[in-house]
Amino acid sequence: MAEQTVSVTQTSPATTEGKLPTTREETRYQIPPVDICESKDGLMVIADLPGVERDGIDIRVNNDVLTIQGKVKNVAKGDGIYNEFAMLDYFRQFQLSDQVAQDKITAELKHGVLKVYLPKMEKAKPKQIAVHVS
Repeated sequence: MAEQTVSVTQTSPATTEGKLPTTREETRYQIPPVDICESKDGLMVIADLPGVERDGIDIRVNNDVLTIQGKVKNVAKGDGIYNEFAMLDYFRQFQLSDQVAQDKITAELKHGVLKVYLPKMEKAKPKQIAVHVS
């Protein structure tokens, strides 16, 4: 499973005098650290998403690309007087192979740790052949 970031194309009006064209999307994201484990039944992607709750998670598969997005919920109360860092939302994408059963993908979020289960298709699972002795 290869990591892939799909580029975002923005359409902007022609450059006006004195203004530069838009080259990037305004929203900034963090890349969550992940571990990918493989078993005989499939893959498991484990991503650290601190500050993200169940309603802030968005997991999609489109054109064989797994997209993980997480919106961070601000837990600090009151108005910030001085901030040296900001909690950014999370974004990461992976290219899936044709051996993943995309209709059986499941996910679980617990204490800021996301586990995405990517089961293998039946034809991709190894099979053991029994040997009979006569």
